[in-house]
Amino acid sequence: MADAEEWMRTRSRPPVELHTDRPHAARVYDVLLGGKTNYPEDRKAAEQLLETMPMAGLVAHQNRAFMHRAVRYLAREAGVRQFLDIGTGIPTSPNLHEVVQDTDPACRVVYTDNDPIVLAHSRALHESTPEGRTAYIEADLCDPDGILEHPRLRATLDFGQPVAVTLVAVLHWLPEQADPYSIVARLLRDLPPGSHLVLSHATNDFEPAMLKQVSDNFKAKGSNVTPRSRSEVLRFFDGLDLVEPGLQVVQRWRPDPVDVGAETLSDTDIPLYVGVARKP
Repeated sequence: MADAEEWMRTRSRPPVELHTDRPHAARVYDVLLGGKTNYPEDRKAAEQLLETMPMAGLVAHQNRAFMHRAVRYLAREAGVRQFLDIGTGIPTSPNLHEVVQDTDPACRVVYTDNDPIVLAHSRALHESTPEGRTAYIEADLCDPDGILEHPRLRATLDFGQPVAVTLVAVLHWLPEQADPYSIVARLLRDLPPGSHLVLSHATNDFEPAMLKQVSDNFKAKGSNVTPRSRSEVLRFFDGLDLVEPGLQVVQRWRPDPVDVGAETLSDTDIPLYVGVARKP
């Protein structure tokens, strides 16, 4: 009955504005990963990004690989069985729930994004194991209370048990006026000890001129990109215990032995910091 009621509510909603006339972060990322769920403006933005930052495709693939390594570590070694993935992006297999449910089929995952196109594909492609559960929320990172109090999230995750919050390549889309540090603190505030934060974030530490050009290009298209320094990214982990090897460039965080080519990258080749931390 609950599923039928939810279907009726969804059917009765007014049409949503998809904003395909301007690039969206999730769809640009999909272009860089070689996906098909994108529009002309997304492809134009990706082409411009590649002109300015030729390694952008490599950045996207390394970022995705980090997410896999991080959540696999949490499921296998840290014993986390609940995951809140904010800024989900277009589904690209293996998805987060596939990785963690491979360790324990009973893992539960809630996906959140503010792009209705993303959520439509998530509902179609993010199919849980029978033992576990996946849920999908259309919500905005700038409204953390709206995420945390969403009935579908509360019906899926038990806040009495540890939850891993994943913010993978998301926070650099927030300008300073959005107060991203307060948003992250709010997301973690009510979670129990043993919960974790997983994040990756663009940095201007290595190629400031290039990253400024990237930011300016997106700003001209109505989007924001705010690269941050190492010390600024570390602030997101205030009050948490960083898991070894700490805050690293993406290719240095617990690389897989089969990650061919990662060892040939220098620390400054990919402008992306990543880290995983535990709430004490």
